[in-house]
Amino acid sequence: MNKYSTLKGVCDIVPPDDKLWDFIEEISKEVFSIYGFKNIRIPVIEYTELFKRGIGEGTDIVEKEMYTFSDRSGRSITLRPEGTASVVRSYIENNLSDLPSPQKFFYLGPMFRYERPQKGRYRQFYQIGAEVFGSSNPSTDAEIFSMLNMFLDKVGLTNTQLQINSIGCPICRPNYISSLIEFFSKHSDNLCTDCQNRLQKNPLRLLDCKNEGCGIIKKDAPLITQSLCGECVNHHNQLKHLLDLQGISFIENPLIVRGLDYYTKTAFEITADHIGAQNTVIAGGRYDNLVHEFGGAKTPAIGFAIGLERLALLLKDKEMIDKKVPLIYFAILGDKALDKALLMAKKYRKEGLWVEIGNPSDSLKSQMKKADKFNAESVIIIGENEINSGIAIKKRMNDGVQEEVNIN
Repeated sequence: MNKYSTLKGVCDIVPPDDKLWDFIEEISKEVFSIYGFKNIRIPVIEYTELFKRGIGEGTDIVEKEMYTFSDRSGRSITLRPEGTASVVRSYIENNLSDLPSPQKFFYLGPMFRYERPQKGRYRQFYQIGAEVFGSSNPSTDAEIFSMLNMFLDKVGLTNTQLQINSIGCPICRPNYISSLIEFFSKHSDNLCTDCQNRLQKNPLRLLDCKNEGCGIIKKDAPLITQSLCGECVNHHNQLKHLLDLQGISFIENPLIVRGLDYYTKTAFEITADHIGAQNTVIAGGRYDNLVHEFGGAKTPAIGFAIGLERLALLLKDKEMIDKKVPLIYFAILGDKALDKALLMAKKYRKEGLWVEIGNPSDSLKSQMKKADKFNAESVIIIGENEINSGIAIKKRMNDGVQEEVNIN
């Protein structure tokens, strides 16, 4: 028994699953680049204050889920729990606003949250994220959904559902929060412990609680749609019009609030039914005030994140793993045959072909078995006789048919 194992809540991505992850990442880069997004690489560690300020001190992430420690200089450092705050910091620090507007960036990599591991949800988890800066127009929101539709179509994921909501802005949301506090205060004794804490610190999160008892109470809670100002109503209505125009189906879900303080107006989730209660695969929203709160100029923005573990689970169920196999396996007899096989393999690999080479110390029978385990399409057998004659034996593995091929 191995005395070492992974920490709780983390996992290795090993073959053949790595092919599936590569596939997802390649499709995301392909699709996002079509829409003008450029890759940005952000640090895994940041000053803790960045996330406290950006995500919100009253959120579950900041209060209970961040991996925070002091470095040798006594500075408080945190492993990033999400990507948006880091991208906003980079946007300001590197003067990315000087680029043509709107500025579009995407990123991928690990995030870290100390929460209860469950299917498709880990303490080290991976996200593909994207952010757009410099446009307040609902057409930008609609373009994001168009891009995500293309992405999901290209990876082969169907039966997803886009759910949208507007969570207002600093003008209209305070009145709504007051009405939420007033409503839930009447039921505070029946709320779960987390929601009793949220009632004063982060009332919007009361709508996102998965506790059964809280779920019954919130059915009668006031809806944000009843409190939106004229600007937010117009933005949301125009977004719905543009989605209809593009044939993008959606439902309105007034309970979508997201778990981060920085969201304004559009909030959304894309869900899939068959991965359990935590069924959100893609989520995001608009955050028009965050850049300014971080010290930059007033800059409207919108972004989202894709959970790779959950998406991989769904695609694995659909048998989307790449079935690519080596085209050629060299079965070699002797050191001279190894020299020849190495030169031939180099030529094939330059052409982009997958080639495997056997071990000259193994018997021909053993090498043929290994070729079979690799599911190789063909085996080329090279020994001293083949080198002298210039003719090698090529065997097709699916039907056993053999032919002679010029060794050069």
